[in-house]
Amino acid sequence: MLQALDIAILGAGAMGSLFGGVLAEAGHRVTLVDIDDAHLDAIRREGLRLTTDTASRIVSNLRVSRPEHAGSAPELLIVFTKTMHTEAALTSAQALLGPHTAVLSLQNGLGNVERIARYAARERVMVGMTTWPADKSGSAQVSSHGSGEIRLMSADGQSYAHVQRTVDALNSAALNCAADPGVWSAIWEKVAFNAALNSLCALTQCTVGALSNVPDGEALTLKIVAEAAAVARANGIAFDEAHVVGNVRHALAHHRAHRPSMLQDALAGRKTEIEAINGAVVAAARAAGIATPCTECLLQLVRLVDARGAC
Repeated sequence: MLQALDIAILGAGAMGSLFGGVLAEAGHRVTLVDIDDAHLDAIRREGLRLTTDTASRIVSNLRVSRPEHAGSAPELLIVFTKTMHTEAALTSAQALLGPHTAVLSLQNGLGNVERIARYAARERVMVGMTTWPADKSGSAQVSSHGSGEIRLMSADGQSYAHVQRTVDALNSAALNCAADPGVWSAIWEKVAFNAALNSLCALTQCTVGALSNVPDGEALTLKIVAEAAAVARANGIAFDEAHVVGNVRHALAHHRAHRPSMLQDALAGRKTEIEAINGAVVAAARAAGIATPCTECLLQLVRLVDARGAC
């Protein structure tokens, strides 16, 4: 029989709320931690409206908290904040970081392990990636359609009991999770996918499908994938470029109306995650002496989009 865990989720946006909702449905004791008071208050009053392919329902057994009001440390802390907010969030929520708390980052981009390891012992930190889709349509409302997976491993590559407990907990919520010693390949492949699609959508304000309205759109996405693949391999990461190309083409054909989070941030005037995605690829490329002209150009252009709020 599966042991129910005390779980806190730091960052209750679309992904954090989705994971919190299904984990609570599976019987775990879940607290959503965020600074969006309207979202938290709505969940507190009405529960979380969770819509998936199977049903639309209310999850009413979720606890919510602002970071500075977080109570005792959970057994598992899942971090879903944007990379640039990680340190501020962990500083505010240090009560969540007990000596026996396992911390899992399922954030986009690179550099998350290094940030979290400043607050938690590295052997307690896990890193992973997920392909589950999620959209937040309003306060206390989140939806997810289609399928996904999670791949994770301890940051130091060792097998610990808390890694398997985390996998078991996520699978109890049907989240298709596995411990994967090759998780860094999966992370880099997702970074390449996001560097190609997210940055272009943020810059052009196109949905994913609109990028294929002209041949140059798809061609440019695949150039970015190729550049990221070269950087990953130069850093000793196995990279299945054909797999990523297939995922990009599938998204262009079948996720035509999807608006990536970077596009949503750009439209809302929020700072994007460009530095953790394209920026991280470019930094690694420079260290390895590899040219990434397309990725770097998009990085510079999205930086200009980010800087509009400062004008």
